[in-house]
Amino acid sequence: MADSAIDHQLLVFDLAPVGLLVAQHRQIRSYNQSFCDIFGYPPEALLGQSLAVLYPSASEFEDTGSRALALMRETGNYADDRIMRKQDGTLFWCHVAGRTADRVDPFALSVWVFEDMSAERPVTTPLTARERQIARSLVSGKSSKQIAADLGISFRTVEAHRGRLFTKFDVSSTAELIARLVGHI
Repeated sequence: MADSAIDHQLLVFDLAPVGLLVAQHRQIRSYNQSFCDIFGYPPEALLGQSLAVLYPSASEFEDTGSRALALMRETGNYADDRIMRKQDGTLFWCHVAGRTADRVDPFALSVWVFEDMSAERPVTTPLTARERQIARSLVSGKSSKQIAADLGISFRTVEAHRGRLFTKFDVSSTAELIARLVGHI
C-alpha cells in the first residue's frame, strides 16, 4: 500500500467524528481523539488497559463480553446501546458497534465505534448493575421472559427489578419507563 494511502487511513481514523477503538483480546490497542473526547481520557492513557475500565462494573463487562462473543462468532458483528463510564466516573448512554477480524476468535482483533447518546438519553437516575442490564434489555424491546432467559435469572426477579425501575422513574407502565430511559419524557 502506498504511503499516501496509509496516511489517509490514519487521518480518517484520527479525524472520525465518532469514537474509534481497536482492541486485542479485550485490551485497548489504539483509539482516536473522538474516543478521548467521549470518555474524558487523555491520549495514550488507556493503551494496554482492559476494556473493563469503560464499564460501570466488572459484571457488566463480563456480561456484555459473553453476549458479544456469541453474536460475533455467528455474524462477525455486535452492536447495542449501553451505559458506559467516563474517566471521572460519570455514567452515560452510548451506542457501541464492533466488528471482528476473525469469527473463530472474535476478541483476537476487533474494531469498535462509540457514539455518545447523552444529549438524547441522559442518565438521570442512579441504577444498580442489574437494573442497568434490565433497562438496556427493555429498551431493546425484550420481554421480561426473554430478559430472564438472557440473564439466567427468574422471571420474578426480572419483574421485581422492573418494579423498582418503575418506582425510581415514577412511571406506571413499561412504555413510560422506556420513554424515560431513552430520554423522550
